[in-house]
Formats: sequence, structure tokens, C-alpha cells
Amino acid sequence: MNTNLIKDFLKKGNVFAVVGVSSNPEKYGHQVYKDLKEAGYTVYPVNPHINKVLGDVCYHSLSELPEKPDVVDTVVPPAVTEKIVEECKGLGIERIWMQPGSESEKAIDFCRRNNIKVVHDMCVMVKRRE
Repeated sequence: MNTNLIKDFLKKGNVFAVVGVSSNPEKYGHQVYKDLKEAGYTVYPVNPHINKVLGDVCYHSLSELPEKPDVVDTVVPPAVTEKIVEECKGLGIERIWMQPGSESEKAIDFCRRNNIKVVHDMCVMVKRRE
């Protein structure tokens, strides 16, 4: 994976959306959201099934967000990621980070065919600390 690509994704001014955020502190979606937030990023939680996480409003879809995120971080099953990448294309979002376990060849291929930058098979929490 290209280290410049990862640096581009992790630039301090970038706005993140974590799709698949969880209100359960044990869950990966909760930990990723909390980690990015504590690191000082503007980060929006997205999950159609919850209304609040860590006291923040949780949005039910990417189209509901108050601003377009620079990076969408998926923490969802691969079949859901495949839908999310299509939604990102429609919204003009050009960077997607697929957390380990959320990626699929179909979603990665879709990104590549549609000029969407994609990071996969690595954890944003790990890369942020390198």
C-alpha cells in the first residue's frame, strides 16, 4: 500500500465519516470513531440503527451529513460496503478506507473503476500511530 496515499487520507484537516459506528464500547465501530475523534479529527458517526454515540448525533446515512466527508471509513460487512461505495460515488466522495473485514473485491474494484482512492486490509487506528 502506498504510504503517500495513507498520509493523504490521514491529513489533519480531513473530515471523516465512520460508517457502521456502534454505541457499544466493545465494538470496533465504536473504537474507530472514538480514536479518530480523540485524535482531533472532525468525524461523523453513521449508522441507520442508532441516534447517538458518545453524546454525538449519529446520522442515518452519508447523505444526511452536514458536510461532505473527505474520507469514509467503513466498519460494516462487505455486502454493506459494496452499497456504501456506490453511495460515495453519487455524493462525490473520493476516499474510502475499508477497515479489515469490511472490504470485498467487488467494492475495491468499484472504487478503482470509478477513480475513488481506496485503502484496505489495514486499520486506521494502527496507521494513525505510525
